[in-house]
This record gives sequence, structure tokens and C-alpha cells, in this order.
Amino acid sequence: MRLGYVAGYTPAAVSVPMREILAAESLGLESVWTSEAYGSDAVSTAAWILAQTKRIRVGTAIMQMPARTPTCAAMTAMTLNALSGGRFLLGIGPSGPRVSEGWYGVPYGRPMTRTREYIDVIRQVAARAAPLQHQGHHYQIPYHGPGASGLGEPLRTILEPQPGLRIYTAAVTPGGLRTAAAVADGVFPIWLDPDQPALLRPYLDEGFLEREAPQPASAFEVCPLVPVVLGDDVDACRAPVKANLALYVGGMGPRQKNFYAAYVARLGWAAEARRVQDLYLAGDRAAAAAAVPDALVDAIALVGPAGRIRERLGAWRAAAARGDVAVMLVGGASVAALELLAKELL
Repeated sequence: MRLGYVAGYTPAAVSVPMREILAAESLGLESVWTSEAYGSDAVSTAAWILAQTKRIRVGTAIMQMPARTPTCAAMTAMTLNALSGGRFLLGIGPSGPRVSEGWYGVPYGRPMTRTREYIDVIRQVAARAAPLQHQGHHYQIPYHGPGASGLGEPLRTILEPQPGLRIYTAAVTPGGLRTAAAVADGVFPIWLDPDQPALLRPYLDEGFLEREAPQPASAFEVCPLVPVVLGDDVDACRAPVKANLALYVGGMGPRQKNFYAAYVARLGWAAEARRVQDLYLAGDRAAAAAAVPDALVDAIALVGPAGRIRERLGAWRAAAARGDVAVMLVGGASVAALELLAKELL
């Protein structure tokens, strides 16, 4: 099992957990990942971390596609990759309609189409095989639509080519998983129960069939985000995981289009997801968190004393042996928790 560390996005006061990141690097973890919502951005924090580390790879999980054109994302990724000696990993995602339209002012439209077009543009830019041309639903390059000057022409990046730039997408829906397998190098499921391989595998296999050039399934990396809270009191350790689950299941999207609530239902907790959503949308966040089942937390997270975490790691090892998980991206882990995981898995 390979390990990465999720630094996430910062709260109101911008901060980066450099103590944990440097510990992760010294312990042999292979990657650290930044995020963005509608506060601190993922790129600035990734650059900050790259400048203060020497070996560990740094990626974005995720850069939101509505925030940047695909050519901007390609320029950013190639610049960070070049400055860091090839240590940057590009993770992207469509976000959701509430953020896309309510924050960025960009139509949510057809997110899977956008993902495919976005990755096509980035791969063209990074390969530098020919001047960039793309005529799709979301992006027209060169642009010849309303308001165009008519002077645009295909260009190719000034930078040296980086055809090996790895691109990951965030996905939990069947369509998102198919798209990731068809056009990306890996996928971030926000949560995963390692005992349920059917959550992802059928949709990934369908996506692999779309690839123009077949590749071994092992070349595609499934990188689930795994909350880790080490401590003697299991209930206390579950509490921050429950709060995070309640936020996503209850608040990350309207009732009629919340991908996380639908995913928790697929995990086997449909009635509980509706209950959490009802409570959260009614304004009772504490009750929503309390309504998250202990068993759900135990399925997708590593919580409690060291012995309990060691025992649960058996399921994750089995998932890795089956090829269902490539990299465990641990979030919320203390230095002590990172030390425990590194000792057990690396």
C-alpha cells in the first residue's frame, strides 16, 4: 500500500500544516495533496509546499475546473512541475452546480463533457506535438464565436513538452468514474469502503474500454481519501469524521443534486443519508453529525487506538492486493498517526 497525505484546504485563517507535511516526507510517504473550495486556492498552497520540500510529490485534489480555463490549468501544472523537478501531480474536478454557478459564475452544464474536453486540452498543451486546436461543447480553441476578433490562431506552449504529466480526477458517480477511467491517470473517490469493490470497479472497467490505447489496469491509480484520527476514545475520534460527513452529505449541494448523499446511499446507507440531509438542511448541524452511523465512519475511516487501526488496515491491504486501491490518501492524520501508518504499510 502506498501512502499520501491530504493537506486539504485551509480554514478562515490561511495556514498550511507544514509540520505534518515534513513528517510525511521524512517517513517516506510519496505525495501530499492540497484542495480548494471557495476560500484558499489549491495552487498557491501547492507551490508553497513544493518550495519547502525536497522529495515528496505535491498534487491538487482538486483544482476546480470552473475556476480556470484548461490552458491556464496546463500552464500552471507545467510550471510547477518544471520548477519542482517533476514533483507536481495535477488533480482536477468539476465541483458542483452550487459552487460552479454560485461562486465562479460558470454554467455547470455537462460536467463529464467538460472533464473530457479539459483533459484533452491539457494533454495537447503538455505534449506540444502540434499547435493547440479544440472545438468542443465547452471550449473552442481558437475561439471564433460571438465577440471574437477573428484574429485568434492555434498556438503551442513556449515551455518544453511534458507528455508524462499525470492527471487525476475527483469522482464518485458512475459517470464520473467511467470518465476518469477513459481519459485520466487516476481517480479520487472522496470516501471508500475497502470491503465493497463493486462500488467502483464495474464503472472503471467500462471506462477502460473507451481508451484509444489499451493500458493495464494497474497503470490507473485509485486514490481514496481516508480520514485518520488516532486516539484512545473511539467516539471522540469518530466525531470530526462525522462532522465532515454531515457537511458533505447535508450541505455540499442542494437536496435534489447532492452527489455525496447519493454516494453514501450507494455505500449502503440510503435512509441514514436522507436523515442527515434533512437535519443539516433544517439548520441542525450537530444533530446531523450525530445521525451519521458509527458503522459508516468505521467503514471509510481509520479511527481509535493504534491496535484498532492496525486491525482495520487488513481490509485496506486486501483492497490493494486486489488492485482496487493504489494509494491511500490520509486526511486529518497527526504526526503520530502518520508514523503508525508508515510503520505498518511502508
